[in-house]
Amino acid sequence: MTDPRSGPPRATEGFDFNRPTIVGLLYLASVLAGVTAIVGVVLAYVWRGEGGEAWASSHYSYLIRTFWGGLIGSIVGGILTIVLIGIPLLIAVVVWVVVRTAMSLVNAQKRAPMPDPQTLLF
Repeated sequence: MTDPRSGPPRATEGFDFNRPTIVGLLYLASVLAGVTAIVGVVLAYVWRGEGGEAWASSHYSYLIRTFWGGLIGSIVGGILTIVLIGIPLLIAVVVWVVVRTAMSLVNAQKRAPMPDPQTLLF
């Protein structure tokens, strides 16, 4: 028997801290403290291996590709700072990672899969 004071059940309000969201937030935190991205990618690999819901699995693949693309872009940009083209490249890599992570966060809040988790585009 339900408590009459509680009223009808309501949809969950607020921010949903599901696993893909946690990985995405760790990626965003890496803009300020780079080590959190490593924690995020490790969690993505571990949680992807556990199975789970199909929508979450697509996020893990998407976020893992985001990590490796960002790392490779950062290394290339770091090397190219010698000829000054690396600075705009590093800025572009940060923007690319932030946009991809934000797209994952939006879909994770809806519990919707990523449309194409294997792409390097947005």
